[in-house]
Amino acid sequence: MNELTYWITLYFIQGITLKRKNEIYVECYKCNPRISIVQLFEESSLWSTLGLSSEEMHLLSESKKELANNSFLAESLISQGYEIISMDSSDYSKALKRNLQTNTPSIVFTKGNKALLQEPAVAIVGSRSADPISLQFTSETAKKCVSEGKVVVSGFAKGVDRMALDAALEAGGKSIIVLPQGITTFASGFKQYYKYIMQGRLLVLSAFHPNAPWSVEFAMRRNPYIYGLADEIFVAQSDDKGGTWSGVIDGLRKKRTIYVRKPQDNEKNANILLIQKGAIAVDIKGNPIALNPEEMLTSDEKEKKERDEKIKQILEQGGSITSKLILEKLSLNWSDPKMKTYLRALAFVEEYKSKGKVYFRLKGKIDQLELGCSI
Repeated sequence: MNELTYWITLYFIQGITLKRKNEIYVECYKCNPRISIVQLFEESSLWSTLGLSSEEMHLLSESKKELANNSFLAESLISQGYEIISMDSSDYSKALKRNLQTNTPSIVFTKGNKALLQEPAVAIVGSRSADPISLQFTSETAKKCVSEGKVVVSGFAKGVDRMALDAALEAGGKSIIVLPQGITTFASGFKQYYKYIMQGRLLVLSAFHPNAPWSVEFAMRRNPYIYGLADEIFVAQSDDKGGTWSGVIDGLRKKRTIYVRKPQDNEKNANILLIQKGAIAVDIKGNPIALNPEEMLTSDEKEKKERDEKIKQILEQGGSITSKLILEKLSLNWSDPKMKTYLRALAFVEEYKSKGKVYFRLKGKIDQLELGCSI
């Protein structure tokens, strides 16, 4: 029975985490003599040596019932032109193992030019509903990466993912599609991109059961594989939550090289927040740029700074003034209690009461109102 059958069986055992499965395999690899994937299943006397728990031994024993079915699955896939690459193969992505470590998928299912897994690669990521400027950035950056001989990794979602894929292929480059579904369910995609596969410029990859349909869960689980296959990551547009955000935050924590497009002044996204957290700012063509302190502010921070300056100007001109009057001058649709709370938090503002009313002024400034005179 082919070794791949055993790899498939190990990978799809329910009840043992992927991390733990990889730890078990590492123990097999470290043994002298090395324990093969076949021996792991067929020689139960080794299980205690590998430190398997009684529950893991039971699950491994029960999983042997699936060997015949998985053997048929492997033969069927191979006969249809798919390839199954286990993590002990020289064809497996070194970048994926380096970046994901114990969370590396034990096997991947592929169709196309598997040699692309060994080439320098970049991931261009962002929102499914990206703004036109973000899609322009994606196209420009994909072309730049192609000119540098880099493979562009795509998740095949609408928006940034699809733009990165198509721009790279149209520029004569190479790409890897990472699916959020089983590889045999991608029939329409294979038909659409058939010529690029035949040209050796495209690899389609899935880490899920070959017959699994698309799901939101798989889309989320797929994202780390996109980041993991890449040596560099470019961010076209990110919100402050969701797959792009969490992937970039995780990458920054792991000291990955991540580039984020500098947003325009009127944009509402989290790009600047990611740059503040350590990502490298890039221009519309993906080239690194230095930002001054003002450019490092988010749109909300810029808005607050402008609002505070206006408040200071109002207080300088009017002396002591009520919060309601400040609201009118700022044309803000805030409640009076919210304005009072905001003013009290400003370091240059102080409040005081006169004749039962609450007034605000620049800190340290005494005017006629406080002295009991009319103004």
